[in-house]
Amino acid sequence: MPYRRSFGSDVKALLRKLLLGYRSYFSNDVLNSEGRKIFEETVRMLIYEHPEFKPIIRKTRRNPTIDNVLKVAKLVLGDEEVERLFLIATRGYFRFWISNNSASPY
Repeated sequence: MPYRRSFGSDVKALLRKLLLGYRSYFSNDVLNSEGRKIFEETVRMLIYEHPEFKPIIRKTRRNPTIDNVLKVAKLVLGDEEVERLFLIATRGYFRFWISNNSASPY
């Protein structure tokens, strides 16, 4: 069984908040000032727990695009959850639900 890193619930919750609040925390696919505040709080805790992530966090701090933030989020939350959260944030929950429940009940 491969080693699985553990992350604090605060780190996970802040990353979920950042992704679900995409429209509020990103402008032109780059973190705005409010998004940066949440991101900085998140990575402060993340570096404390896992200092081996400093290089990717440094890169994301210098270039805080959605792609770089998603890379950090995928390390913590996993690919599936990040993709799901980002789809919900960009398309809305109803459209996400429809696309994942394509079998018609009728």
